[in-house]
Amino acid sequence: MILNDKQIKKLAEEGMITPFVDKSVSNGISMGLQSYGYDICVGSEFKIFTNIKGNVVADPKNFSEDNFVTVKNEESILIPPNSFVLCHSLESFRMPRDVTGLVTLKSSYCRVGLGHPPSVLEAGWCGVLVLELVNHSSNPVKVYSNTGISQILFFRGEEAAVSYADKKGKYQNQGEGQEKITFAKAK
Repeated sequence: MILNDKQIKKLAEEGMITPFVDKSVSNGISMGLQSYGYDICVGSEFKIFTNIKGNVVADPKNFSEDNFVTVKNEESILIPPNSFVLCHSLESFRMPRDVTGLVTLKSSYCRVGLGHPPSVLEAGWCGVLVLELVNHSSNPVKVYSNTGISQILFFRGEEAAVSYADKKGKYQNQGEGQEKITFAKAK
């Protein structure tokens, strides 16, 4: 079953979302609690995919910082045409064992050519969410720091036998420390 605002608020008060904004707030792009979801904010650190440092292969089993140029603490960034960026949510999450979240990009960004693959917050997972933004257009796309970026829909089901925490998933507790953006990992 999809969770409504009352259910999401109760879980947030129990620690599922930190920080938590208990209403919809809009500064051009909304953030906070919605009727059937929660609009998260993007932080102010971005890793823009580039080959400026030479012929570097993007290998998920041997990932290198050389694949990116890092931009921090700017009011906004421009994502070049046909380019890819990693960023992180301002919020951290502690998913209950019977709740899973589905992350989708807000339509305001989709309508200018931005996309991001859907992500899943598995039951039992905790950490800061890393987002992958893709500019599908032939124009640069501006992304504003510290504003709404994605919506998460939360679903409750019968508790699984093995949660993400139980299986010690490789992205458990990501972003808890200095580095908020976790690169691809191979176990």
